[in-house]
Amino acid sequence: MIYYFENLMRHCGLKYGICKEFLAEFLGTFVLVLFGCGSVAQTVLSRNQLGEPLTVHIGFSVGLMMGVYVAGGVSGGHVNPAVSLAMVILGKLKIWKFPIYVIAQFLGAFAGAAAVFGLYYDAFMDFTSGILSVTGINATGHIFASYPARHLSILGGFIDQVVGTGMLVLCILAIIDGGNIGAPKGMEPLAIGLIIMAIGVSMGLNCGYPLNPARDLGPRMFTAVAGWGFEVFSTAGYWWWIPVAGPMVGGVVAAVLYYLLIEMHHKRDAPEKSDDEEEEEDEDEDEDSSLKDKYEMILMN
Repeated sequence: MIYYFENLMRHCGLKYGICKEFLAEFLGTFVLVLFGCGSVAQTVLSRNQLGEPLTVHIGFSVGLMMGVYVAGGVSGGHVNPAVSLAMVILGKLKIWKFPIYVIAQFLGAFAGAAAVFGLYYDAFMDFTSGILSVTGINATGHIFASYPARHLSILGGFIDQVVGTGMLVLCILAIIDGGNIGAPKGMEPLAIGLIIMAIGVSMGLNCGYPLNPARDLGPRMFTAVAGWGFEVFSTAGYWWWIPVAGPMVGGVVAAVLYYLLIEMHHKRDAPEKSDDEEEEEDEDEDEDSSLKDKYEMILMN
């Protein structure tokens, strides 16, 4: 029986690394959205009886932590196109893998939103009386995607996303940087989850800290086809592109700043010399010593 299962796993196992990375990013992002959007759904649909803002912060923090634990050993656990783009810029991810990672992340977020909707379908119908809307007293669109507060302008929202995502990527780069203090092996996802907690309690007022194009646009696309309609894109002056473009810019800015201010100043170990180079140096030293001996003999005479 054991031989049968080992043989089955050998035949079913993927041979190409990029396929494994695709599945890892898909599942990691799915976990992030399921826990994150699920915590928002529980808070909203219970009318704050089984949740509060801190509940949402914990949901997304633990969701990201577990998503990175799920995918980290296979793909690095980016679960965010902005993080993947930063890794491309720093040479930590091959550029041809970038679109594959992004597609996996969007599909994972879409599937996570679908899972939340299916899990709470009866609660949605009871809360909304079957009318799914983005605005109004029984609005539920914000369970899945971000929408701006009344005071927030388009420019303010864009800056909010650039700064928030920039801090996320900057701290992630510090955590995984072997030349910096870093985090103990295996504790990196926990530290990354704490970053989201810090951002949530300090930068969540404006639009709820989406910070992730896949996490926002994937569920938004799900709501568009699941009954909320095109309103999910047109609301708030077509806000939808802000949590997509802003995080990408923030990721690039953070990658450049971290490299210029931190990473490029690490002490670099001298490159190891080949055997031929070492032999040449030994020969040169022997020649120098012999010439020195001859010079000393001439002086003595």
